[in-house]
Amino acid sequence: MSYDVFGMCNALYDIQAEVTDEALGLLAGFGIEKGGMFLVDEDQQREIVAKVYTSLVNAEPGGSGANTMIGLAQMGGTGCYTSRVGRDEHGELYREKLAARGIKPNLGGADGETGICVVLVSPDAQRTMCTYLGLSRDLRPEDVNLDDLRRSKYIYVTGYLWDTDNQKEAVLLAMREANRAGVKVALSLSDPFCVNRHKEDFQRILRDHTDVLFGNYQEAQALTDTDNPFDAVRALADHCDVAVVTMDDRGSLIQAGADLHEIPVYPVTAVDTTGAGDMYAAGLLYGLTKGLPLNETGRIASYAAAQVVAKLGPRLESVDREAIAALSF
Repeated sequence: MSYDVFGMCNALYDIQAEVTDEALGLLAGFGIEKGGMFLVDEDQQREIVAKVYTSLVNAEPGGSGANTMIGLAQMGGTGCYTSRVGRDEHGELYREKLAARGIKPNLGGADGETGICVVLVSPDAQRTMCTYLGLSRDLRPEDVNLDDLRRSKYIYVTGYLWDTDNQKEAVLLAMREANRAGVKVALSLSDPFCVNRHKEDFQRILRDHTDVLFGNYQEAQALTDTDNPFDAVRALADHCDVAVVTMDDRGSLIQAGADLHEIPVYPVTAVDTTGAGDMYAAGLLYGLTKGLPLNETGRIASYAAAQVVAKLGPRLESVDREAIAALSF
């Protein structure tokens, strides 16, 4: 079987809670601040879950890359997903639910704990993520199914993977093989946290391996040492075929060569911003793999992101494919 996208990211079982600002304040002792993404150890993760347990509203297989791949499948695309999980309850559920969503689970396994992400949603729709990576940090080159990769149009990798030496080896193996096989490489910068930690590595990957670069304006500006998204997208486009910078409620920018497309935001009432960037990436990959013009691809990505912002949780139960098709004209 061939695939539109070969996805790689950290497999994390998402546990989501609606919390007050006061409840978030109680987590300050863990070094957690509203609106950020924070890595925690296993003991901290268990303490945090205990503090917000009565506010839990959702639990699903997730992680940024998996959210994107699920969104792609909902639009009608095909894909497989690479990561590593534990031989535990969450690992089995992850495999089952990912397959049920239409994505082939290429998941390595070992004794230990599957990664957990506790997503705290405050009343202003801001997300605060407390992530215990678990066995996702142990992703290894042997977990990469090279046959499936070669049968894909794109490989999609997130910056969250650039954390351990074995993860780096797996990512670079996949990117090099994609380059040799003529498979397009799409990279998501994922979070300012990732860019600040791995800036030089990301710049090198952009130059050497990347065809499509995706990030928000904060990430893009940090990577390119610019102070506005227009300069950032131009700088990124010098090193890849397609550069994409999202700007929250100001829409997004897509540049290929000298051609710049300004994509307006799709208006909705924000309920929860969790997963907005992941769904934007899903729409972007859908349009790219279907060979749609970039302005149409951008409209689909904007629409997809808006649908997830308008509800609680990082994923949609379904996507209106007729609405997607209507945006392609």
